Amino acid sequence: MSIRELLFAAADIWMITVGFTYGIKFLRNYKNYLLGIEWIIVATSGTNFLIYGLVEAGHDSPMYAAAYFLDAFSRSIGITLILVLGLMKVTHRYKPSAAVDIGAFALATVVGIVLSQSAEEIGTPGKIFYLVANVLTTMFLIYFVQRLWNIGERGHAVWAAVATACGFVIAATYDFVHISGDDAEHTIFYIFALSTWGLQMFVYYRAYRAFDAHNKCVDAQAVSSDAPATA
Repeated sequence: MSIRELLFAAADIWMITVGFTYGIKFLRNYKNYLLGIEWIIVATSGTNFLIYGLVEAGHDSPMYAAAYFLDAFSRSIGITLILVLGLMKVTHRYKPSAAVDIGAFALATVVGIVLSQSAEEIGTPGKIFYLVANVLTTMFLIYFVQRLWNIGERGHAVWAAVATACGFVIAATYDFVHISGDDAEHTIFYIFALSTWGLQMFVYYRAYRAFDAHNKCVDAQAVSSDAPATA
């Protein structure tokens, strides 16, 4: 195995570990099904991608079709609309209903199927759709970073800004730039992409946790101030 392949495997394992670990934590600690399930889906995609690379399966493999679908799932709706709705639980005290949770994942499934199975027919408009979705998501994430800064979580704000910037660069180059010297499977690109996606999931979970703790502190202070004074 070459150094390039080892770096690819390390980046993928990093993303898989973060996705499963913090996906489960989102479900267990915050009952945030949007972010929890999406993190797990990304980790599952990474697991499939790792096995696909290790066994050197071809493009006619079911694993390749699964990878294409899961990639379209997350790039279109998963790490865009679902991410925003999930983070709004701390930024806006938004409490999505079960119907919203199910509907968001159903939409991501439909869009993922269409974009993965009709990629050649859709062509450039599909690639532009991914980019526009990421731009809109990045705008919300900039707001998220600003909110973190304003509540005093400046360390988390800086890391969230770095992760968001890296994620935007990956999204902007994904379909439009080929790294000089990269192979046909885009191994070098995916080393950077997988590392970045793992960083984003790690950083956003920790920022979410800090924001949630801040909200609980604010709520506790409000209850304390509203409590009647005792003689």
